Amino acid sequence: MNVSITKIKIGNLSVGYAISLVAEALGMDDDDSKVKSLAETIHRKTEGNPFFMLMFLRSLYDEKLLQYNFGVMKWTWDDNAVNLKIVTENVASVLVNKMNRLQEETQRMLMVASCLGATFRLSAVMTVMKHISQVEMRDSMRASMISVSGTAATMGNSSASLLSSDLSNACTDQDGSDSSYASSIEEFEGKGLCEVDNEECRFMHDQIQSAAFELISPEQRDSFRGRIGSILLQTLPPEELEASLFEVVGLLNCAASNVTDDERVELARMNLKAGIKASENAAFDTARVYFKTGREALGSRGWDGDYRIMLDLCSHGANACFATGDFDSMNELIDEVLSKDIDTKEMYRVSEIKVKSLHNIAKFNESIDAALRFNRQLGLPAPRKKPASTFTIIREYIRVKRLLKNKTAEDIANLPRLDDERYEMGQRMNEHLSACVYQVEPTMLPLIIFHMVTTTLKHGLSSSSPSGFALLGMLLCGPFGKPHEGREMAKAAELILEKPGMRSSATYTLFVTQTFCYHWTSPLKDTIAPLLEWYQRGLEIGDTDSACWCLNTRSYHLFVTGRALDSIQKELEASISVFTQLKQDESLLHCNGILTTVKKLHGMDAEAGDEIIESLLATAASNGDFLLSAIVNWMKLEVFVFYQEWKEAIDLVRKAGNIRQFLSGSFASVRYTFLEALTYLKAAQLAYGWKKRQMKKCAHKTIHLIRGWWKSGNVNVVHYLHILDAELAVLSGKNKNVKEKFNAAIKRSSRNGFLHDRALAHELAGAYFKAQGDDYWGNYHIECSRACYQEWGCSEKVERLMKKK
Repeated sequence: MNVSITKIKIGNLSVGYAISLVAEALGMDDDDSKVKSLAETIHRKTEGNPFFMLMFLRSLYDEKLLQYNFGVMKWTWDDNAVNLKIVTENVASVLVNKMNRLQEETQRMLMVASCLGATFRLSAVMTVMKHISQVEMRDSMRASMISVSGTAATMGNSSASLLSSDLSNACTDQDGSDSSYASSIEEFEGKGLCEVDNEECRFMHDQIQSAAFELISPEQRDSFRGRIGSILLQTLPPEELEASLFEVVGLLNCAASNVTDDERVELARMNLKAGIKASENAAFDTARVYFKTGREALGSRGWDGDYRIMLDLCSHGANACFATGDFDSMNELIDEVLSKDIDTKEMYRVSEIKVKSLHNIAKFNESIDAALRFNRQLGLPAPRKKPASTFTIIREYIRVKRLLKNKTAEDIANLPRLDDERYEMGQRMNEHLSACVYQVEPTMLPLIIFHMVTTTLKHGLSSSSPSGFALLGMLLCGPFGKPHEGREMAKAAELILEKPGMRSSATYTLFVTQTFCYHWTSPLKDTIAPLLEWYQRGLEIGDTDSACWCLNTRSYHLFVTGRALDSIQKELEASISVFTQLKQDESLLHCNGILTTVKKLHGMDAEAGDEIIESLLATAASNGDFLLSAIVNWMKLEVFVFYQEWKEAIDLVRKAGNIRQFLSGSFASVRYTFLEALTYLKAAQLAYGWKKRQMKKCAHKTIHLIRGWWKSGNVNVVHYLHILDAELAVLSGKNKNVKEKFNAAIKRSSRNGFLHDRALAHELAGAYFKAQGDDYWGNYHIECSRACYQEWGCSEKVERLMKKK
């Protein structure tokens, strides 16, 4: 994200450049009339494709239509003969005819190589050549390519048993030898068809590979490729087979319809192996195809034929479908697995996918129910799905604190490994639960976190332990007000990640530490780059949920640190495309909320933006998603504050209630508290009597929270405090302190890069001086505010300030 990409479109050559190319190739002047005529003729036929132009020149030379005349020391040709060739031949036929003039052995090698890909290993080609008979090769060639007569057995017969054919007599009629292979290699390299670098080869152009593939009879192509795959499967050493697994399985799949019933299990097993390898490399689209092909190979009787392979194909296939957003296919596979009599471990594999998918489509309560139900089936303790009391949370915290004693991050990271599979599965389910309950029932979250930490301390480290301690760090930094202890737990989480086998929860763990822990004691801007990095890593390892959460949090942090609105909008629009493609409904809703806010500050689509905001609130209410509701209300308050719409702002604050509990631990809770305090102060300045006292009391309460964060080392709230202290001085009539506090706020927000907050501080200062009758300083601050808003990209605000002048 936020990366400039330059696209360079390389088109065909113009006539002028074509003339220069032909002239340079022939060593002649480009103003020679014969060169121009030849180049223009070739250009018309090839449409200026440089590769095809050079291939035509080479074919003219091969057919002796283009010759070097040593008498005149220049190239000569017959225009009529050249024109006749160019009129009658198309581009593809030039390459095919070129290959038709090669030795038959060379043609056969090219046929095999074309099936192995654009790049191939010579050893693989030679292995196939040594184990495939001349009869099979000639029968697979196009009729026009066969140079010897005779009756040959059909390819269908020779490949009737693709996976288990006996290779012992395969080459009895093969006259190939190492010397003939070397001659063929020298020939196709010398003709410019392939580039050879020791063992590695590559076709010089994809059209050459296509032409080589055209040597194979269309009716025999699938069978021929399947035969090659069978040979490689049976002859390659294990390490080479592993390195070429995708290529070999792809070749075998070409002839899947020819395999016998006995061979279907082996074909399914190979597709399962390839699918797992593709999944490990985050190629889930490819993996999904392998798993599907494996299931199709086993057919409708797959569960009766090889239960274990079919179960693995369905379970892994469901995960690949989930990762690619194909939820319909995922649900079909999960239902198919759950309908069988399977053990707890297999039930866990598909249940986990179900829990994650329900979360993705914002069905949080269903996701929580599924996770709790599975933990109870394991016989593990699971909290009731209801709000937890403060007493219960404190009691469980004290228990965890006793278990922790004075353990350092290093002590925690050196705990033994968990060896109980039941607890391992329960920990993983609790990890998913933590993400769900944060959305809809945040008071349950501490109990789940304490259970995860307790399990680790009592039974050992698992792959979910890093996220458990990261979440404990979140609680300590935010609600418990112990940021330094929280950072120690975040450090423990990251140290555990360095242990072998602990990386599966890496993206989620880093999402938690960067979103909920580090901003309490470090500059918020320091989280922006890591969040992008872990978004990218999450996609690489298939943790799309956590990856998208990282991207959303990054957008919020870009906004609250004052990044230019134009760049934020571009990144958000790109994010929406990603979330849509990955079917990340929850992340898409959040992204639309902040994008709408950015557009409103831009002055774009104000009415449409209001409709989107109300639609998001309705969706949040329907799904019971209190987090989304809190985020949207925070975004609304941002707009009200920047537009100085204090009546609307105080109405929202009082109606929304304490939404900090749903933003708990994140910087959004800090930012909202600042906006809330400022709103109370402005409401108090505009009110009288008991209402003024009430607003002032509410302001003091929220300012007290921010001051506590500052005392605990939060460097991101210093300029907030200066702004609030200035407005508090205005409210109290302490005019001597007002200018000093506003100047401190402006200086601090400028130093830390909070451009939008510097604009706000200037605007509030300008309003104060204007009210005091000091037009000089009032106009100065208003102009500074306008310049800052202009730089930020808040066009609508700039227009409003211009109208006030």
